[in-house]
Amino acid sequence: MTEAQAPAGELAVADFLKVDVRVGRVVRAEPFPEARKPAIKLWVDFGEPLGVKRSSAQVTAHYDPATLTGRQVLAVVNFPPKRIGGFTSEVLVLGVPDEAGEVVLVRPDADVPPGGRLH
Repeated sequence: MTEAQAPAGELAVADFLKVDVRVGRVVRAEPFPEARKPAIKLWVDFGEPLGVKRSSAQVTAHYDPATLTGRQVLAVVNFPPKRIGGFTSEVLVLGVPDEAGEVVLVRPDADVPPGGRLH
C-alpha cells in the first residue's frame, strides 16, 4: 500500500473543523498554459460573504473550461493563497483520483446554495 493509499492517522474533530470546505459554482474557466503541469484557471462563486475566489486545478484529463462553467464544486477556502505561474490560487478545489490517478472533481449530487459548509 502506498502512502497515498494508506489511511491518515487519527484526527481530533476540532482539527477537522479547522478545514473550511464550502460549495461554490464555477463562473469562469480558462486554459492555464503557464502552469508547469496541465491545469485550468477557475473562478468559483461561493456567495456572500466569500464571493468569487480563484483556483488552479490540474483537471485537464477529464474536463475542459467549457464543461466546468456552471458546475458546482467543493473547495477548501481557508488555505493561504498560492502563486502558480503568475496566477494567485485562493482556494483548493477538491477531487479524487480515478484508476489512472487523474483528478475527478468532488461535487454535491444535488444543486445546493453557494457557500454551504461541508459537515
